[in-house]
Amino acid sequence: MTSWVGRTAVEIAAAVRDKEVTPREVVAAHLARIERLDGRIGAFRAVRAEAALAEADEVGARGDLAELPLAGVPVAVKDNLGVRGESTRVGSAATPDAPAAEDHVTVARLRAAGAVVVGLTHVPELCVFGTTEGAFGLSRNPWDTSRTAGGSSGGSAAAVAAGFAPLALGNDGMGSLRIPAANCGLVTIKPGHGLVPAGIGEGDWFGMSENGPLATTVEDARLMLSVLAATDIPQPQEPAAPRSVAVSVRAPLAGVAVAKPYADAVREAAGLLARAGHRVRRADPPYPMSLGVTALTHWTAGTSVDAQGLDQRLLTRRTRVHAAVGRRFVAGARTGASRAALRRRMEPFFAEHDVLLMPALARRSPKAGPWHERGWLRNIAANSAYAPMTPPWNLTGWPAMAVPFGTLPSGAPCAVQLVGRPGKEAELLDLAGQLERLRPWRRTAPLD
Repeated sequence: MTSWVGRTAVEIAAAVRDKEVTPREVVAAHLARIERLDGRIGAFRAVRAEAALAEADEVGARGDLAELPLAGVPVAVKDNLGVRGESTRVGSAATPDAPAAEDHVTVARLRAAGAVVVGLTHVPELCVFGTTEGAFGLSRNPWDTSRTAGGSSGGSAAAVAAGFAPLALGNDGMGSLRIPAANCGLVTIKPGHGLVPAGIGEGDWFGMSENGPLATTVEDARLMLSVLAATDIPQPQEPAAPRSVAVSVRAPLAGVAVAKPYADAVREAAGLLARAGHRVRRADPPYPMSLGVTALTHWTAGTSVDAQGLDQRLLTRRTRVHAAVGRRFVAGARTGASRAALRRRMEPFFAEHDVLLMPALARRSPKAGPWHERGWLRNIAANSAYAPMTPPWNLTGWPAMAVPFGTLPSGAPCAVQLVGRPGKEAELLDLAGQLERLRPWRRTAPLD
């Protein structure tokens, strides 16, 4: 009997459309794996076993089954996006337990395309930090369960890396897709501003937060992005057009060093792209010295807005402090002046280079543990030391990807990051697809 666990979304959808397998059979197989293994990983806050099987039957009975791009594909959803009939807790005891009256627009688009929501995934409280743990559980990296999956889309990344679903929906306000994807050996893309509907929290962190896919292949990420954007993302050109690729291993945050495995991964990826015909050269973006302050002010201010109206007594101490620090910065963050200045500073660099190739992380993720019980400064230090590479591209609003590349000494995946100009998501996906063909990666953690 064919196992559909571990198959790509493209493969599953094609088999369902051709009636080689039913949506119920696919969903049941993934639910069985969740039941058997999620106790070790902690990907899900809520598993929708009965509801998902009922929805799978509904998909199988649809008259347009043969046209559905995600026919019968199990999908996990980050617990800050509404799923009809389920509560949206955003990782916090301070949020209401009332069921959502309707799907978030991105969830609705996935379901319209034939996907089946198997559960809601863990996040850190209010999706603030780059480690996922809190009131409802702790998400571990399936490749190295001693380490956090990352955050804030940590549960979603863990679910895909563990083979609980071939796709997951997450979002990214300071790296919350790219950080856990890099930890867990996944492909993700934070789309540029406006391509995919946001509607995340109380204002999308001033327009910096974007919804996007987590997948095990570039093809799956492209397919899911097309569904989320409700537009076709162009397929790669053959032969591939040569690109101008800037290569940098410098951390955007002053004083932070990039560990050797992540720097080496960038250099090796650069060599592959050069041999494939791209114009590759070393060039560091003109990061301002003030970038760390700009990122911190927006990060804390976004949390301050999201925490308004919640019972502060029910928030963890690290979240309360983060929000309190951010209150003084909300007005300035809303003007967008510092983000506009950063875009102006970066535009000449990206006029000269099509794509920036850089590390996705500065070092491996912290040990899994009760980070929500630790002090604010300790959390800030841990996050800044390992994940300083992603925030600039939320501040600019430009597209950026994490792509698996190589392995760490522990055997867990390593990763690189690709950054592009506004509107160039397809170009990034094309380049990521080349890296995938030149240096394939293992798609699912060996949990069995």
